Amino acid sequence: MSEDLPEHVAENRRYWDGMAADWVDRGEKAWAQQPQWGEWQIPNAELPLLPDDMTGLRAIELGCGTGYLSAWMRRLGASVYAIDNSEGQLSTARRLAEVHGLPDIEWVHGDAEHVPQPDQCFDFAISEYGAAIWCEPNAWLSEAHRLLRHGGELVFLGNHPLAMVCSPMDGSLPVTDRLERSYFDLGRLDWRDAVDEPGGIEFNLPISAWLRLFDRIGFDVIDYREIQAPVAATGQRGAVTAEWAKRFPSEQVWRLMKRRLP
Repeated sequence: MSEDLPEHVAENRRYWDGMAADWVDRGEKAWAQQPQWGEWQIPNAELPLLPDDMTGLRAIELGCGTGYLSAWMRRLGASVYAIDNSEGQLSTARRLAEVHGLPDIEWVHGDAEHVPQPDQCFDFAISEYGAAIWCEPNAWLSEAHRLLRHGGELVFLGNHPLAMVCSPMDGSLPVTDRLERSYFDLGRLDWRDAVDEPGGIEFNLPISAWLRLFDRIGFDVIDYREIQAPVAATGQRGAVTAEWAKRFPSEQVWRLMKRRLP
């Protein structure tokens, strides 16, 4: 592990490399299905994060994990560049790309806050969790802005700030019906000493802070969605129970556009 990496990048690399094997089965299932989003597997027809046709688009996935989202974009016609902080996760992605006959996705081991690609070389950028929660917001959003052409879109899905506010300070699971921490103090969430599932450093912000950050960097908001668990959902997904997520938003989706030149 490089000593030059920021603390959160190094910790998240250790964390995800250490549990990469636990995500193989979920990755294999996702590679074989149509696009479905988040912990509650909302179909793309109901939550349209990807266009129906991506022919001719150059797309980047920021924090690709096992690579299923990149596979979905490739099947829709995009040329795809996929970067992830975990070599263990990328090993699964590369293997599944061969299994599914998609050898031309470009898999890159690296930090989504520093992507080794030139300015304005992508039409579309996306993160489902990945950079959306594991990277420092100003850093990765500024990098996504640099990489996108003017008018290019960035879509990202991650934890809703309310779910973070209802997460106990000791890191125990699941989230509660109480306000456990300050909404206005959201930012860096260090789970290394968590009671349950210790490890990793996440980030989240109050919604007003997200909006100010987008504006300062140069993104306009096209859409914002707060995800509700389906009526038929049961059990627990990650840190959230289905009953909680039917009453409160556990996940959020932002769709942004890089401002066009005047």
